[in-house]
Amino acid sequence: MTPLRAPILAFLKQREQEFDRIDEERRSLLHQLSNYIQERCTNHDLTQLTFLCTHNSRRSHLSQIWAKVTADYYGIKPLQTYSGGTEATAMNPRVVESLKRTGFTIKIKDGSTENPIYLVSYSETLSPLVCFSKRFDASSNPKDHYAAIMTCSSADLACPVVPGSDARFPIRYEDPKVSDGTSEEQATYDARSRQICREILFAMSRVIS
Repeated sequence: MTPLRAPILAFLKQREQEFDRIDEERRSLLHQLSNYIQERCTNHDLTQLTFLCTHNSRRSHLSQIWAKVTADYYGIKPLQTYSGGTEATAMNPRVVESLKRTGFTIKIKDGSTENPIYLVSYSETLSPLVCFSKRFDASSNPKDHYAAIMTCSSADLACPVVPGSDARFPIRYEDPKVSDGTSEEQATYDARSRQICREILFAMSRVIS
C-alpha cells in the first residue's frame, strides 16, 4: 500500500464503511470498470483511465484524482488517470477547496492564465498530480488503449464514441454547480467528492493486482 497522508487515509477508510450506500444499478456500472482494470492488470498492461465531463472543471477532476488515490491505496499498478472535456475552461476553485478540506495539499504551479495548473499532493513520497482543464484529446492525455469514463450526461451524449478509447463507461454524477453561490455550496461539493471517492474506491476494491 502506498503511504498516503493521514487525513486522506482516514477519509478512505470511512468511505470503505459506506459501500452499502451504493445501489445495485451503480454497482453494476462500477463492476464493469473493475473488470476492465482487472483484465489490464492480469495482462500486465498499463491501465489508463480518462474521466470526461463537458467543461473539465468539477466532476472529471474529482474522479481523476480519486481514481489515482484509490488505485494507489489498493496497490493497483501500473495505473494512470487523466481528465478532459469537450471544451477547456478551468478547474473550479470550489473543487480545490473541497479537496483541501479532505487533506490534500494543492499548490498553483502556473496561475498566469484563467486556466491555472494545480499540483495536487496526497502522499509524501509520490509526485503530485498535475491538474488543469483541457479537451479530452489534449496532448497530455492518452491517444489509445484507454478507458473513457463519462462523468456527466452532456459529455456522455455528445461523445457516443471516444476516439482511441478501447472501453467506455457512463458513470454519471450530479453537478455540484447547482449549489454555487448558496449556503449549501460547501456541503454539496464535499458530498459529491465523498460519493465519487466511495464509488471509485468500491470499483478499485474489486481488483486483484
